[in-house]
Amino acid sequence: MPELPEVETVRRGLAPVMEGARFRKVEARRGDLRWPLPKDFAQRLEGNRVNGLGRRAKYLLADLASGDVLLMHLGMSGSFRVLHGSRAKTPGRYHHERSKQRAHDHVVFQMDNGSIVTFNDPRRFGSMKIVPREKLDEEPLLRSLGPEPLGNEFDAAMLAGGCKGKKTSLKSALSDQRIVAGLGNIYVCEALHRARLSPKRRASTIAGRSGAPTERAQRLVEAIKAVLQDAIAAGGSSLRDHRRTDGELGDFQHNFRVYDRAGKPCPTPGCNGVIRRIVQSARSTFFCPVCQK
Repeated sequence: MPELPEVETVRRGLAPVMEGARFRKVEARRGDLRWPLPKDFAQRLEGNRVNGLGRRAKYLLADLASGDVLLMHLGMSGSFRVLHGSRAKTPGRYHHERSKQRAHDHVVFQMDNGSIVTFNDPRRFGSMKIVPREKLDEEPLLRSLGPEPLGNEFDAAMLAGGCKGKKTSLKSALSDQRIVAGLGNIYVCEALHRARLSPKRRASTIAGRSGAPTERAQRLVEAIKAVLQDAIAAGGSSLRDHRRTDGELGDFQHNFRVYDRAGKPCPTPGCNGVIRRIVQSARSTFFCPVCQK
């Protein structure tokens, strides 16, 4: 499933063609994705202007002139394809052909600037929902989300406070969207390696008895921010389904330090460890048992 960097990459690809434009025509080719679409989905969007396109955790939020917000999630295999007039953007060297089965093109937005934005989702785990802006804080999909890891307010004290008293592993805590939003398996593994912290370490150990952050918490926050920023700059990671809006693949998978590198030497200078794979909460975890403590 796409994580924060992949969703942010998609947002940046959609913003130039959606922000400031109106939905000229909206075509919902089926009544549901992961959940049913609103019955008046097309009617509430057509003629509406997109004032801004934001992101909250792994969700895209189109702020509409009507006072509504179009909430979109890519799910496991969802992607957007953007056509400018009659031509698509020229794909780059990491381009892989998308599925040509138009049965997977479930929602089509025709914008008044001539662009066509198509949502393709073979597995239909993605979702779209229209929420009144004043009720956004009450939206069940958003209200329990933790802080944005790239936000200015996210610091060692905030992370330590979220982990205080947690008996779960540090890997599980960072994957909990209530503690920090937008992180998933890939970037948790990568951040823990950069911070030199074991994924098996108890989460509470990054906080003191009073809940104050330890030096471990500071290292971890710095690592989280750094790995997310690096991944966004590379267009995200492409393993199975992630594509940018112009069809290019993300490039960050070529910079993984530990993820999917079991049996390979640890890249930390001076470390003679070998990357291991273990299973935590039914998910693969990759780490170096030598330099991650």
